[in-house]
Amino acid sequence: MEASQYKCPNCDAELVFDPSTQQLTCDFCRSEFTMDKIKEIYAGKTPETTEETQQKEEFESHTNLYQCKNCGAEIMAEDDTTATFCYYCHSPVILSGRLKGDFKPSKIIGFHIKREQAETMFKDWCGKKKFIPADFKSQQQLEKMTGLYVPFWVTDCDVDADYQALGKKIRSWTSGSYRYTETKEFSVIRRAKITTRGIPADGESKIEDLLMESIEPFDYAGLQPFDMSYFSGFFADKYDVDKAAVFPRIKERVTQASRDVINRSVVGYTTTVVQHQNYNINKTNWQYIMLPVWFMTYRYNDKIYEFAINGQTGKLAGTPPLDKKKLAFFAFLVGIVVAIIVFLGGQFFI
Repeated sequence: MEASQYKCPNCDAELVFDPSTQQLTCDFCRSEFTMDKIKEIYAGKTPETTEETQQKEEFESHTNLYQCKNCGAEIMAEDDTTATFCYYCHSPVILSGRLKGDFKPSKIIGFHIKREQAETMFKDWCGKKKFIPADFKSQQQLEKMTGLYVPFWVTDCDVDADYQALGKKIRSWTSGSYRYTETKEFSVIRRAKITTRGIPADGESKIEDLLMESIEPFDYAGLQPFDMSYFSGFFADKYDVDKAAVFPRIKERVTQASRDVINRSVVGYTTTVVQHQNYNINKTNWQYIMLPVWFMTYRYNDKIYEFAINGQTGKLAGTPPLDKKKLAFFAFLVGIVVAIIVFLGGQFFI
C-alpha cells in the first residue's frame, strides 16, 4: 500500500513519506508516524456495521436543515420542530432540506437546565453588571435565548513525552567568617506515555471558542447514545469545522496537559532549566457529540455579544455590552459630587 493511501489518525489529512526522517508525516497537523505504527493503528480499525448505517439513514430522514441567508448558520431540528429565526443573528431562516447521515453524532447530553432557570440565571448575571443597555435584559431579548445542541469533537489521545532538563540543587551555609555555596547539577530525564481523555473542541465557527471553553467542563458521565427525541423542542448546530480543522486546538490542549503532568513530576530542585521537550500525539480516538447550551447573542453598535449557559451544569459566561452613555453620565455625576466636596471642604477651611 502506498503512503498516499494512509490518512492521518489525528486529523484525517493525507500522509506522505518523508525521506529525511523515514517516517510518514502529515503536512496539516505536523504529526509523524513510523510505518509500523501506522500499520498497527490501521489494523485496529473496523468497518462500519449495518446497524450504524441504519442509524445514519434514520437520522437523515428525520432531521430538517435550515439555513440563514444572512450569516450562513445552519440549524438542525427534528422534523416536528420548526425553526423560524437564526440563533446567531436573529434573521429569518428557510428550510433547505435534509441532512446527510454522516452528521449524526454518536453521543449526546440532554438539557438539565430548563428555560425558566436559564432566564433567571441570565437576569442574576445582568444584575451584577453595571452600565449595560436597558434592552439587553428585556423580555424581548430573553425570548431570543435558544436551547442549542452545540457540536463538539471529543478526543482521547496517546502521547509520547520526551523531556530533558538540567536540575540544580543549591545550598548555602556559613562557617566561621566564610560563606559557602554548594551547587549540584543533575540530568533530569522523563520519557513517558501519557493518555488524555475527553479533550473537547466545538465544531461551530460562529461561536467563540473561548466562550465554549469558559462554560466547561461537561460531565461526560451524562453522555447517552444519540436519539432524535433529544432534539424535541430544541435546535442543534450542524458542524462546519471538521476534525482536521479542530486538531490544532486539541493538540494545544493535549500538549499543555501533558506538559503539566511532566512538570509535576520534576520536584526537589532549586532551579530547573529545560533543555528539550517534545510531546508527540501518535494516536487519537474521536467522538462527535452534541452538548447542551443555552445561547444568546446581542447586537450593539455593530458588534455581536455572546452569552452562554452550560445546559447541564448551569455554568455561564459572556461579555456584556457597555453603554457608554450610561458610563459618561455616571462619570459626570461623580465629577459633580467631587466638585461639591472640594468646594465645601474649601469653605470649611476659610
